[in-house]
Amino acid sequence: MASLDEVTENYVGAFDGTLSFGKAPALLIIDVVMAYLDPASPLYASCEESFASNMRVLDAARSAAIPIVFTNVMFQAGGLDGGLFYRKVPALKVFYPESPLGAFHPDLSPQAGEIIVTKQYASAFFGTSLTSTLTSLGVDTVLITGFSTSGCVRASALDCLQSGFAPFVIREACADRHPAPHEANLFDLQAKYAEVVSEADAIARLQSVTR
Repeated sequence: MASLDEVTENYVGAFDGTLSFGKAPALLIIDVVMAYLDPASPLYASCEESFASNMRVLDAARSAAIPIVFTNVMFQAGGLDGGLFYRKVPALKVFYPESPLGAFHPDLSPQAGEIIVTKQYASAFFGTSLTSTLTSLGVDTVLITGFSTSGCVRASALDCLQSGFAPFVIREACADRHPAPHEANLFDLQAKYAEVVSEADAIARLQSVTR
């Protein structure tokens, strides 16, 4: 198996581009809900440190007065609106309307004026109004956090790019069930679809936003 240095060297010259951080950012917090935070949940992701990072990033975004979007997941009973994604991932049953696992954590919940996008698929952009909402707000850059890195974060970052917004994925504020898919997907996102930045870098950028 190739080492990380060998993989990185292999990518040099083909995937060296960078995206600029724009003048009108938004924060997109993907599926930071109890399904990933409760150890009793089949989707639990051991993401306590990432949750704390999300808290700090959210505080900085609120101080910067930028648009903030939370996503959650909800399916009709039986998953009729979940299509093949629901069939592929049986654990998505935790997102029935009556399930407490679909709820936001009380310490990290939308406030008045913040946007909630409810989705049925991995990407926050697929089958939702998110693209038109961000466009109407004049957003050009999206800071992305949440769960899981290899699933909904990756899918959302890709669609963010394809929708014309520069995606900036915050490393410490994302998490996965295992470090291997987490790191592999961050590597690939940085190479091809997004800028992967540290929490400190993201907060510094938010503090420099001109309101």
